Amino acid sequence: MNRKLAIFAAIVAAFSFASQSAQAGGGYHHDKKKLAVVAIGVGAASSAAFFALNNWRWNGWDTNGSGAGLTRLGAWGATTIGCAAVSPIVATVVLNRPLTMREAHVLVGSCVVPIVGGLVVNAVWDAHPEWEPGKPMHHGKMRHHKRKMM
Repeated sequence: MNRKLAIFAAIVAAFSFASQSAQAGGGYHHDKKKLAVVAIGVGAASSAAFFALNNWRWNGWDTNGSGAGLTRLGAWGATTIGCAAVSPIVATVVLNRPLTMREAHVLVGSCVVPIVGGLVVNAVWDAHPEWEPGKPMHHGKMRHHKRKMM
């Protein structure tokens, strides 16, 4: 079973790297779907690594087996940090462009709290558009006054 799961994960990863994206007019209209696929794929690989550290046991923690001396919390931390490091790299390769700060933070949020983390980070970025680098800040209504000629 483990071998079949590993082969399936390798095939999915190979297809995600082999796909080419077409960009008409320079728009990135399919990037959200690709980012979601990257978040799901890397998150699944991270979860598989967590269970592999515990000898593929669902209940209890195998401290004497292949846990490599890690506690359950240590394994969670290691796989979360690995996911947070690898997911922006994979997304950059899949999208074939540098990620925005928002996209990278959403991917990292999805690693820390699966499914909900990315949604929360995205909502926070929606609430604070001034965080996006390169965008001018707008502080309310702009008023232009006419100069008086003397």
